[in-house]
Amino acid sequence: MPAPMLEVRDLAVGYGDAEVLQGLSLSVDAGQMVALIGANGAGKTTLLRTISGLLRPTRGAIALDGDAIEGLPPHKVVQRGFVQSPEGKQLFLDMSIRENLLVGAHNARARAVRDRTLAEVFALFPILEERQRLSASTLSGGQQQMVAVGRALMAKPKLLALDEPSLGLAPIMVDRLFESISGIRALGVTVLVIEQNVFKVLQMADYGYVVENGAISLSGTGSELMNNAHLRATYLGI
Repeated sequence: MPAPMLEVRDLAVGYGDAEVLQGLSLSVDAGQMVALIGANGAGKTTLLRTISGLLRPTRGAIALDGDAIEGLPPHKVVQRGFVQSPEGKQLFLDMSIRENLLVGAHNARARAVRDRTLAEVFALFPILEERQRLSASTLSGGQQQMVAVGRALMAKPKLLALDEPSLGLAPIMVDRLFESISGIRALGVTVLVIEQNVFKVLQMADYGYVVENGAISLSGTGSELMNNAHLRATYLGI
């Protein structure tokens, strides 16, 4: 049986004396879309920041394609194929849309296929091709989120991590965003997504994990979690 694309084992991470992740373990298989669900402050973003190399774990192991990556600097993690699109977009608003996208193709592997990847991003988000010469500040919130996701794709991820991609978006833009996630998977990219829109993400997810108090409290297929009484009461209000 092949090893998972991403495997996190017994991960502990803290800020000062406060331990945020407390022995968290999960895995993501190649080609999957995996959802991370949990309340604000549960540790979801801390997990992504640790995998990305922005935080150092105090305990545990992280492997990408079977190779240990815990403790690597962020640019090395990106080179290995784990790329994060952070919450809040974090665009360069004074730069053009095209320039924002090209920022993502900074590693050697991505630069070698930059034009082809840019064409793939424009196929996913045609509005960005139409407006590529305009400043990113001219875009709506939903369109800026497209740029943020497109910029992450320009780094040629094996596994793309999306942190709250639908936050603050109008319902029609949420639908378009999730359609684009299907398109990203069709490109052969594995997806790990933190999302407050629990119903929407579990409809699409192959598998999901519920993070509570820095550890995994529930896991299962998208349909299994949708039918879990605790999840329905806590996160869906049913």
